[in-house]
Amino acid sequence: MEFTISRSDLVRELSLSQGVVEKRTTIPILSNILVEASQDRIVLTATDLELGIRCSCPATVKRQGAGTVPAKRFLDYVRLLPNADVQVKFAENQWVSIVCGRSRTRIAGMSRDSFPELPEAAEKVADLPAAVLASAISQTIFAISMEESRFTLNGALLVLKPDSLTMVATDGHRLSLVQYPVQLGPAASHKALLPRKAMAEVAKLCADAGADAKLEFSASDNHLFFQIGDRLLISRKLTGNFPEYERVLPREQPHKIHIPRDEFRGTIERVAQFSDERSHAVKVQVAAGELKVHSSLTETGESEESLAVEYDGPSVEIGFNAQYILEFLRAVPESEVAFLFKDAASAGELRPFADAINYNYRYIIMPMRI
Repeated sequence: MEFTISRSDLVRELSLSQGVVEKRTTIPILSNILVEASQDRIVLTATDLELGIRCSCPATVKRQGAGTVPAKRFLDYVRLLPNADVQVKFAENQWVSIVCGRSRTRIAGMSRDSFPELPEAAEKVADLPAAVLASAISQTIFAISMEESRFTLNGALLVLKPDSLTMVATDGHRLSLVQYPVQLGPAASHKALLPRKAMAEVAKLCADAGADAKLEFSASDNHLFFQIGDRLLISRKLTGNFPEYERVLPREQPHKIHIPRDEFRGTIERVAQFSDERSHAVKVQVAAGELKVHSSLTETGESEESLAVEYDGPSVEIGFNAQYILEFLRAVPESEVAFLFKDAASAGELRPFADAINYNYRYIIMPMRI
């Protein structure tokens, strides 16, 4: 196999595959990327057996064929080349020659025979707006559980309906739910559990595709398929039943205040410097005209800050994990947020405050005992 390709095109497509390539594997071929050349294009494929990606870009193909090359080493080297055409040649002994200007390099590859085959794409479910899906991922991915034993919580639930896209994630201590009103067509009805790693890679593809791009979503019994242009991401589904999240959503939140997002974020960040490193616990106290945030460590010190708010209800003090609050404040795009609460023993809720937003975003945090 032999072809010539633009260095910038090759770097761009190789970069998209790096999040999929298995870094620490007992199966050496999974550290490699499959390169296939035919007609006037090359196709790059990477997989870790749970997630796979296939990208393509134009090239001048002198001799068709296929082979594999270590993905990280290939990208790290090509990225350092001058911005010119790169000649790539795979020899019969699996060595890969790379020529660019006066640079000549050889990398040891492996036969494509042992590279896993990716599953065939299934029937299309819906065309999803890439910007909406990327936004939904950014507003929920941080609430996914990091405990591998709770495998049904190691991803987010994607719910497609003819007129909406909903994504929900929870780790048992907080829950993030976002719903966008989008017209997906009468046949768009699907539920699936997306693994965290797949969500991160889908978000990258959406970001690279542009604001107006559409993503073709399809699903089989075991896999999910995300196609954007010439790029296809394939993810194995998470199995199991996601919790009935509707039952967790608070039905009664009698008190509500609105807070400037950046001021609230800065206050939490500073006060949290004196919270416990494991629990990150801070006290949030709401009283007439004021919201206070307090934390203390016996051996380190203490910190308290207050924000002026419009509130004339009863005084309430609730303990929260500061990191949970900060992750929401970093994800929400609106400049003001609403804090809804009932009492010290009930879950608190954060939302965007703006009335004009065209989506529903709710973030539920369980209280802590301090």
